[in-house]
Amino acid sequence: QVQLVESGGGLVQAGGSLRLSCVASGSIFTFDVMGWYRQAPGKQRDLVAVIPGGGSASYADSVKGRFTVSRGNAENTVYLQMSSLKPEDTAVYYCHAQLWGRNYWGQGTQVTVSS
Repeated sequence: QVQLVESGGGLVQAGGSLRLSCVASGSIFTFDVMGWYRQAPGKQRDLVAVIPGGGSASYADSVKGRFTVSRGNAENTVYLQMSSLKPEDTAVYYCHAQLWGRNYWGQGTQVTVSS
């Protein structure tokens, strides 16, 4: 059974940085796409950044130039380096993975940016 486990969330002041990590287990195959979504209170879950295996990353306009998504040396890991954080980045961040058209989600990690 596929499981995605995130870590690295927390409380940070505006202008600070955080690095999120996600490890996926339960698959012997490399996920086609891995990435991050976020959901703020009262809002829908939105794409933050995704990266296909061996491909180029895509970012939401709101995080371009501030966030960097990367795949780890271990096949099924993904990271999100977040810099110049803003209060509007406050949300629960979810790791996402896709394999053969099937979607998998982590349990989410809270990121809170104080002004």
